[in-house]
Amino acid sequence: MKITSIETTIVNAIHRNWVFVKVQTDQPGLHGWGEATLEWKTRAVNGAIEDLAPLVIGEDPMRIEHLVARMTRFGFWPLGAVSGSAVSGIEQALWDIKGKALGVPVWELLGGRVRDNIRVYTHLRRAKIGAQVGIEDISAFCDAVQETVEMGYSAVKLGLIPYTGHDAPLSAVRHTAKLAQAVRERVGDEVDIMTDFHGRPESLDAAKAYIDAIAPIHPMFIEEPIQPGDTPAMADLARRVDCPLATGERLFSPREFAEVAETRAVAFVQPDLAHCGGFSGGRRIAAIAEAAGMGVCPHNPMGPVAGAVALQFDVATPNFVIQEEAVGLVPWFEDICSSYPLELVSGAWAIPDAPGLGIEIDEKAAAKYPFKQEEIPALEAIHGDGRIAHW
Repeated sequence: MKITSIETTIVNAIHRNWVFVKVQTDQPGLHGWGEATLEWKTRAVNGAIEDLAPLVIGEDPMRIEHLVARMTRFGFWPLGAVSGSAVSGIEQALWDIKGKALGVPVWELLGGRVRDNIRVYTHLRRAKIGAQVGIEDISAFCDAVQETVEMGYSAVKLGLIPYTGHDAPLSAVRHTAKLAQAVRERVGDEVDIMTDFHGRPESLDAAKAYIDAIAPIHPMFIEEPIQPGDTPAMADLARRVDCPLATGERLFSPREFAEVAETRAVAFVQPDLAHCGGFSGGRRIAAIAEAAGMGVCPHNPMGPVAGAVALQFDVATPNFVIQEEAVGLVPWFEDICSSYPLELVSGAWAIPDAPGLGIEIDEKAAAKYPFKQEEIPALEAIHGDGRIAHW
C-alpha cells in the first residue's frame, strides 16, 4: 500500500477555520482523515501540509512511527505550533487508514479499551458563537451555566476572570469570588467546574489572587493561570495555592511535558492532539504524565475530526480524566459528517466500534462553508489604558 496524495478541506466555523487533512492511498476507497486546525494560522498550516507531502507520498501508510520520523527529523527545524499541527493532522489520518485497513477502531490499535465511556466537559452554552454571557451580570451568567448543565453535562469550563495585568484589582477579585460562589450555589456540588485563565495574569501574585478567590468552590482545575513555557514559575504557583492547576494546550513536545512532570507543576496536563504530534505525541505525553501521577485532560475546542481523534485516544489512555469538547460551536457541527461518532450519553461519549476513527467528512456538505478570514475574538483583549492584554 502506498500514499498517493494529501489533500486539505478547509471549513469556516466563524472564529476558526477547521483544517481537515485527507490522506489518499492506492487502495480504492481507502483514505484517512485528520485535523490540523490552528486558530488564525490557517494559511500557514495549509502551506506546512503541502511542504510535508513530499516526505510521505509514495510511502507505506501503515508505518506510522517511521513517517512521523520522516516528517520531523528530515525537517531539521524543531516543530512549533504551525508545523506541529501539520504533522499531527497527517499522523491522525494514518491511524484512520490503518484502522480501516485492519477493520478495527483506532483504540484497539492503541492497546484496547480501558474504560466504558469518555467523560466530557463543555463550555458555556456548548461554546455556541454569539450566545456567550459576560461575567458582569452574575445572575445572567448563572442562568447560562445552569442551561448548559441541563443540556446533559456534569462538568463545565468557564471564563471567570477579566483581562489582567501584573496586578489584580481588589474590586475585580471580589467580584470573581462572588461570581464563582454564585455558580457553585446554582449548580450544586455534583457538577464539576473548571475555569480557564488563558494565561491572562502577568504575575504570579495576580494569578494567585484570582485563584484564591475561586478556590473555595473547589474547582476541578484552573487552566493556564499564567502564560505557558515558564515551568518553574508554574511549579512555584502550584505550591502557593490550594487548587489543582492544569496546562499543556500550548506545549508541543514530550520534553516540555517532561519538565512539567519533573517539577510537578500541575495536577493535569492538556495536550492537544491536533498540535502535539497526534496519537504518537499524545501517547508519549500521557506516559510521562502517568509516571508523575498526573491526569490527562486533552484540549479540544475544534472540529468534529479532532473530537473523533480525542475520543479514540481517551478510550485507551489509562490516566485520562476528562475530555474538552465544543460541539455546539456552530449549529451544523455534525451536518458536515456522513459518519459521526460523538454520541453524548449522561455527560459522556459512548465508545465507538467503527473501523478507524469512525468519522467521515461529507465533502459536499463541507463545501457550503469555504475558507474565509476568521472573526478573531482576541482583538477585544485590550486593557483600559490601551495596552494589549493576553486574550
